[in-house]
Amino acid sequence: MSMDRARSGELFLNLGHALDHLFLLIFPTVVLAMAPEFGRSYSEMLPLALGGFIAFGAGSLPAGWLADHWSRRGMMIVFFVGIGAASILTGLVQTPWQIALALTLVGVFGAIYHPVGIAMLVSGRDKVGRVLGVNGVFGNLGVAFAALIAGALAHWIHWRAAFIIPGLLSIAVGVAFALIVPEMRIAGKRPGTAARTVFSRELLVRVFAVLTVTTLFGGVIFNSTTIAMPKIFDERLTALVSTTLGIGILVSLVYAFAAMAQLVVGHFLDRGALKPVLVAVIGLQMPLLLAAAFFDNYLMLVVALAMMFFVFGQIPINDAMVAAYTDEAWRSRVFGVRYVVSFGASACAVPLVAAMHRYSSDFKYLFFALSAMAALMFAAAVLLPSRTGQRAPA
Repeated sequence: MSMDRARSGELFLNLGHALDHLFLLIFPTVVLAMAPEFGRSYSEMLPLALGGFIAFGAGSLPAGWLADHWSRRGMMIVFFVGIGAASILTGLVQTPWQIALALTLVGVFGAIYHPVGIAMLVSGRDKVGRVLGVNGVFGNLGVAFAALIAGALAHWIHWRAAFIIPGLLSIAVGVAFALIVPEMRIAGKRPGTAARTVFSRELLVRVFAVLTVTTLFGGVIFNSTTIAMPKIFDERLTALVSTTLGIGILVSLVYAFAAMAQLVVGHFLDRGALKPVLVAVIGLQMPLLLAAAFFDNYLMLVVALAMMFFVFGQIPINDAMVAAYTDEAWRSRVFGVRYVVSFGASACAVPLVAAMHRYSSDFKYLFFALSAMAALMFAAAVLLPSRTGQRAPA
């Protein structure tokens, strides 16, 4: 029974990751249908999501602190029910300022998942590559289905349904989670005889400096590409697609393919290859981001597939670094700090995408900037040390 409950808990945590990313990316797809109704352009409507992305990052640290001091399970129930209710509210808004307020509320509840759900997922595990890889696939399928579901509901019903229907689903999942998944003990809170690995201060400073750089720029790259992709396909793939639904389908196919990168990365992480995988994944992002500035139609689709594969593939590596170098008892807080940096930087993607599109009427300069960020991440990744430490009593 305990094994079944543990597996159920893992499944719910994976579903939570999918829902978290789905809700954050509904708006960048349906904004294509919302803009005419509100009489505003794309570059004017997109910044309404800024508050949500800021809250998504800023809320990570308090969410992690509450989880460590109160209850990780309780915080996950708040996540499922809260983000569902906030999404329903977004589907009922009538004015632009109400859109901004409702999307900010989505970000507040969305901030809970990563510091809490990921900490629950890796709790008590020595090898985290596979479990993070599978969880990452679910998260990226959430990114993929956001475009597909939002595009389909906006096309067949109304853009409001794209917020309301997923919101009802999330509340239902939250109720099921509360009924099925028990509280999980945080292993580091009780004294024991198990050994842990102790690292030198110099090594930890170096590791977390690298983690800060890769998290900072990786967050901007991930959010910029996922936010802009529907509009990029709308402008660059005119020979392939012409409707919101068609754009949603193509974007979803790209993200679904890219999600598989996390399974590949997770396999290599479990084999102890953290640094070489990080260097390879970031190194391949640079030329692909640069190439995306120049292609249209079929070539753009091929470049987007490869580019997003390596952008998505970076995510579990950063989480594996946190899991490898932190103690269980305060891991949620460290994940909280990591996601404050990541999603805080990600919030910059909203004005960046809007400004670049307004400046040049396309995304060429956006990809130039993202390629430069990838180069800075690559320089940091090369400096990542091999993991060395010594075993000591817990």
